[in-house]
Amino acid sequence: MNIGHAGVRHFYAGGNTARGYRSFLDSIWTGTEVRIILTGDVEGLPSQLIQEAGERAIRQGLRVEWIHSPFVNGTYDGIVLPDRRAAVVDGGYPRQFQTRAPGLIERYLDLQEAVDREKLQPYRQEIVTLLERIHTLTTAAQQSFAEALRVHDDWEAVYIAHLDRTKANQVAEETVQLFFGNEKADKPARIRRMYLGAATPDGPRDFVPLLTAAAEKRYLIKGRPGSGKSTILKRLVAEAEARGFDAEVYHCGLDPNSLDMVVLPERGLAIFDSTAPHEYFPEKETDEVIDMYRRAIEPGTDEKYREKLMRFRTLYKEATKKGTAQLKEAEEARNRLARIYRDAADREKVSGLQASVCQLLGLA
Repeated sequence: MNIGHAGVRHFYAGGNTARGYRSFLDSIWTGTEVRIILTGDVEGLPSQLIQEAGERAIRQGLRVEWIHSPFVNGTYDGIVLPDRRAAVVDGGYPRQFQTRAPGLIERYLDLQEAVDREKLQPYRQEIVTLLERIHTLTTAAQQSFAEALRVHDDWEAVYIAHLDRTKANQVAEETVQLFFGNEKADKPARIRRMYLGAATPDGPRDFVPLLTAAAEKRYLIKGRPGSGKSTILKRLVAEAEARGFDAEVYHCGLDPNSLDMVVLPERGLAIFDSTAPHEYFPEKETDEVIDMYRRAIEPGTDEKYREKLMRFRTLYKEATKKGTAQLKEAEEARNRLARIYRDAADREKVSGLQASVCQLLGLA
């Protein structure tokens, strides 16, 4: 994983959310003219081909955007090469995207062509069982996250009932002025949506430090559930779109309807929800904290509802912990499936597929 390379970025296109699997791939690869879709549901092989292509692109000095898998940590669902206006992604279930021009923009490579079916035959029943187990466990995990979101909604309700909307709106107005002043850009805005993190088999993971490293100034929003953090971010996105400024919009890995971060590359600004599970603290001299609890919540709310809030916090942690454990079991099944397919793969044919991917990406 090339975390430290200056031309490299990391994020998630899809996630195991409280609303099921949700993907922003269509937004992420907007503008690409070459899209390679790896089909066949050959567990493990797509990530191998994607990683090799990405590393080759880096060796050639190209920018690479790594799309991480929320299913198996350390593996990839795709890469985008902005300099080539190209992308390669895993098209296996349940990943989602909308086609534009199959055969022209989208090119499909069937990875089953590299698998020796005779070698798979002894594992026929095990493969069926593993796939059923993966589906059952992943669905169960998403249901656990849905329960966590229900608890979170109740948790939010306590603070929403004690939110001073006038003060919250004032903070939003101040933030808009900080980000834009009276400036406008004489062009259409490009709004790109993705996840900064995801619920994974090893718990919540995010790339906030990397994604905000180039920002000249970062705003860290602190607060409580329901204190208006996501509302401010949505307001900034609307303003960016209206004023013609490009925006990178990062959705919440638990609730894709909520926002966790907005980056405005042209303005050199980043603002993000800096509370658990992606809690960070000022590191640069230019970092600034926006405390929504102090600015907009009735003083003493934490103390007044201490026992109720502790119960919500406990229930929330239990639900997310259960979901993580279920994803871990599903990951183990995926890893077993990947080993079966790896042992049945024809190395020469895999090399041929790798060459095809690199050629289509312009990396040959």
